[in-house]
Amino acid sequence: MPAAMTSPERVRTAFTGQPDRVPVVEFAVHPRVAAALVPDCRDVPDALDRLGLDAVCCGADWRRPWESDTQFIDEWGVLYGKGLQMIDHPVGGPVQIREDLLRWQPPDPDAEWRLATFRDLVARFKGKRAVFFYHRAAFMWSAYVTGLEHLLELFAVDPDFAEELMDRVVACNEKIIRNAIRLGAEAIHVADDYAANDAPFFSPGMFRRLVLPRLKRVVDAIHEEGAFAIKHTDGNIWPLLDDMLDAGIDGLNPLEPVAGMHLADVKQHCGDRVCLVGNIDCGHLLSHGTPGEVEAAVRQAIEDGAAGGRFMLSSSNSIHASVRPENYRAMIEAGRKYGVYRGYFPGRCAW
Repeated sequence: MPAAMTSPERVRTAFTGQPDRVPVVEFAVHPRVAAALVPDCRDVPDALDRLGLDAVCCGADWRRPWESDTQFIDEWGVLYGKGLQMIDHPVGGPVQIREDLLRWQPPDPDAEWRLATFRDLVARFKGKRAVFFYHRAAFMWSAYVTGLEHLLELFAVDPDFAEELMDRVVACNEKIIRNAIRLGAEAIHVADDYAANDAPFFSPGMFRRLVLPRLKRVVDAIHEEGAFAIKHTDGNIWPLLDDMLDAGIDGLNPLEPVAGMHLADVKQHCGDRVCLVGNIDCGHLLSHGTPGEVEAAVRQAIEDGAAGGRFMLSSSNSIHASVRPENYRAMIEAGRKYGVYRGYFPGRCAW
């Protein structure tokens, strides 16, 4: 009987081939769900470790120069409204006209506190779990800094302005990502959203001119530092998919079912080129379904995505505050139950 892989070995193998079983990973879990499943957990990574997930993850640390009970401003100069979920909603940005851009400075990527939480994550879990770092490339933080609708308007009427802004954003982000890999990140979760449920935010032509070169810059930097690049984007990305693959990404996440990103179709299209990371519905199923329905969905996802490897089980976005803890537990357990590849662990259910 082959020996079981460690979690880091399992994840590394899944990027390019077939491990002993499908890795179970998650990039963002709400503390409320983590605490419900592991009441005495120190934090979310501790809960995921004790639940047996194959990876732990965190992002950079950002200070808040101004904060009230309902709002705050971060180091990017973006004003947010506080909410119940893990990501607060941006309501205003500091760059609206070119004069603003001349005065605006992105955060210091080398600030001594920038990777303090990540440094602690590496110290606690490196070698036991795969260590992921989530960050952005150029598009979404540019959208926060100037507003999503304004940035898309600039794409059409003043693309040079848009490029100047995105170049300043991506220079900062590339440095943070390189620093994280040098500290121990094995994969970078590049979390820029490009689409809504029905279509991308921009045409393929605009994507190729304005967004893709900056994505490729970040992917190339990740590879230069020796890590894997997982591209996250919500929505229906079919019109952009081949261009994203050409950027050299190693993983694709989260493949939202409600946006037409059906796992079997994506597997047939590009499952030999990229590791698929997804795609259990976190909208209705994990929030309102039953553990039995979750188990059935996991089994189907493994049937659709696991052949030959290059698949990791994850949610279709994140484990947000509305996810039922018992459903997330059912997802994790079903992943281990049905995700075993033939030839490993005789006597257990093997896919």
